[in-house]
Amino acid sequence: MGASFNIRIIATDKIFYEGSVRAFIGTTIDGEFEYLSGHEEEIVALSEGILKYQTQDGEWHKGISGRGTAQFANNRCTILVDTCEKPEDIDRKRAQEALDRAKERLRQHHSQVEYYMTQASLARALTRLKETYED
Repeated sequence: MGASFNIRIIATDKIFYEGSVRAFIGTTIDGEFEYLSGHEEEIVALSEGILKYQTQDGEWHKGISGRGTAQFANNRCTILVDTCEKPEDIDRKRAQEALDRAKERLRQHHSQVEYYMTQASLARALTRLKETYED
């Protein structure tokens, strides 16, 4: 068994996962990053994307998350995100409808704030749909 650390992945509506893991991979605007046991202390801004974590049995698990933060300190990791769900829990039809709505809002010219909110919705919908095609 490899070195491990404790992690809590918390969405606004639930604790998505809590336990001991060997590794965690998250997504930022600059790309993916990984935490392993003994990582230096840091706080990272997460963007919409895939969260992956490897449990003690060596199995990798995924979560589709919204924006949030990741904090690593004292060999403990806390992930706070607005949403997080398992790929198998995603309703493809609803995800496709959300993608279509986001594309339509993007075509309409609104304020800059609405534009950025629409871009975030589009990224979230694309990520959710992409994960329903994998595996």
